[in-house]
Amino acid sequence: MGRSRGGLTTKIHALVDADGLPIKLSLTAGQVHDSKPALELIKGISQHATLLADKAYDTDALQAFAAERSAWANIPPKSNRKQSFRFSKWLYRQRNLVERFFSKLKNYRGIATRYDKNPENFIAAIQLASVRIWLRTYESTA
Repeated sequence: MGRSRGGLTTKIHALVDADGLPIKLSLTAGQVHDSKPALELIKGISQHATLLADKAYDTDALQAFAAERSAWANIPPKSNRKQSFRFSKWLYRQRNLVERFFSKLKNYRGIATRYDKNPENFIAAIQLASVRIWLRTYESTA
């Protein structure tokens, strides 16, 4: 848990697939920048994948990692970026799958209200809720 002017805070970071289902989850203190856990989350992405993220993840390290894996990082450039790269606004619209996952996660009261104060218990609750999201998805398609 991180301490800031707003009190004790945490951030949940998620890597989701093309169906909006979580693949990897990470928990950091609230004051940690979004790009810090990003490389750890995307280490397992496949070759030639498309990586969608918001402006907070626009770093040279992330772009270089995606290039190494022959993946395309479709991330909107920050306003202070000097070099330009390809960016598709049409493809970026699919990033809402991550937002939908977080919306589903907030249906669980204990997660939405940050009921668990211990970080290990909180990430475990997030993982359990993610399993339920996976099961509901496959339950409705069967």
